[in-house]
Amino acid sequence: MIPEKVLTLMNEQIKNELESAYIYHSMAAYFHSINLDGMAHWMRSQVHEETIHGMKFFDHILDRGGKVTLLDLKQLKTTWSSPLEAWEDAYKHEQFITSKINNLMKAAREASDYAAEPLLNWFITEQIEEEVNTSKICEQMRLIGNSKEGLIMLDKELSARLFPAGSPYDPLAYNSAQ
Repeated sequence: MIPEKVLTLMNEQIKNELESAYIYHSMAAYFHSINLDGMAHWMRSQVHEETIHGMKFFDHILDRGGKVTLLDLKQLKTTWSSPLEAWEDAYKHEQFITSKINNLMKAAREASDYAAEPLLNWFITEQIEEEVNTSKICEQMRLIGNSKEGLIMLDKELSARLFPAGSPYDPLAYNSAQ
């Protein structure tokens, strides 16, 4: 059985992961609105990833006989003044998620919930990747400055991110479905 504090934090983390998907949906819409479809594509792929993250906690709770409690989601933000601001917000958001995962690990260790540690270790490693990716793009955006050519090149590069096969967030998946 999952200790109550860990269960509460895991249910909150499901909410955090789904809010991550929601804000990345908003960022995808923003990037599409300013014709940066490669950046929008990158965010759509991120939406898929964050949804999977929420489901990892969902399944972990169920597998251990806990009760999943879905909490209300908040719309975190919907507008940005520039692509750089959106990427900076993505990086800050990933730092926030890292702090939540670290708090979960601390709670699990305090409660001697050793069964939670493999899942949480996976997330700790994942958050390193999430922060590196968003931080790197922020730095590239800063280097680009006001270069429209640089922005278009980065947008094209970000369009190369692959969706997992059959992802419902991949336009090819739902535009080809009859």
